[in-house]
Amino acid sequence: MPNCAYVTLLTKVSYISGTLVLDYGLKAAGSKYPLVVMVTPALSQDARDVLKNSGITMREIQSLLPTEGTHTVSKADQRFGDTWTKLRAFELTEYDRVVLLDSDMVVKKNMDDLMTRTLPPGGIAAVHVCACNPRKIPDYPADWVPENCAHTAVSSPTHTPPAPTDKPRPYGQLNSGTVVLEPSLELANSLYHFLATDERITEWRFPDQDLLTAYFAGKWDALPWYYNALRTLRNIHAPLWDDKLARCVHYILADKPWHVRLEDSKEFVEVNGWWWDQYNKLGERLRVENPEGWKVVSATVVKDT
Repeated sequence: MPNCAYVTLLTKVSYISGTLVLDYGLKAAGSKYPLVVMVTPALSQDARDVLKNSGITMREIQSLLPTEGTHTVSKADQRFGDTWTKLRAFELTEYDRVVLLDSDMVVKKNMDDLMTRTLPPGGIAAVHVCACNPRKIPDYPADWVPENCAHTAVSSPTHTPPAPTDKPRPYGQLNSGTVVLEPSLELANSLYHFLATDERITEWRFPDQDLLTAYFAGKWDALPWYYNALRTLRNIHAPLWDDKLARCVHYILADKPWHVRLEDSKEFVEVNGWWWDQYNKLGERLRVENPEGWKVVSATVVKDT
């Protein structure tokens, strides 16, 4: 069995519930590989204790930021402020391969096949962005319209995704929620140099995601939607979606499931319910095995009425 791992980033206790649910889903799906959580000095000791007591491996890393003054995020997107640090996954050379996952995900089916999937030479694999912008967020790219979205071209759940290309431009853009990569210090340092020197950084709306898209242009392979099943796809790309095929559901946008009571989830009530189902099962165990840890976790989750 290759020496591989799933990896996520945790920099603040507010995402601890998401991280634990991610770990729960991987284990429930029978994964052969561990979840490794990259943590920064900013992460509180109580959050670290919860991870340790849950048997989750931590990897201490330093935050990664662009040169001061070269890039800013809007007040509405402060959650993206430390996502550059996800790139530290390229430093985890103790592993032959890593599948980098965001902490706002639910694993519904085993996806260990990503550990042996062929990658482009020196490249990565990921799922396309959804460029539909259904909420009409005004500062999203102007060419993010349904006709330019790669998912629009997928006519059935098992249809092969379009190859990355810059015509239209969004076809060449990836979503960094799931990234398959092979760690390398040489590659990591090259990425950091790119971050420090590329003039396009001022234009990047989605920090690490736009950097990976630019750096790996022509060197990333498109994964099927279900390895990074953006929850919005279920509503706006119905021909593509199949609940039974979705392996890893990604809770994109600011209103994470743990921020919104299930009855208030509106268009995402069923999809958010998948997260809550795993969270509640996790809670049944944690309440007994680690009641102090459960207090830390549950304090970050919206309370039911």
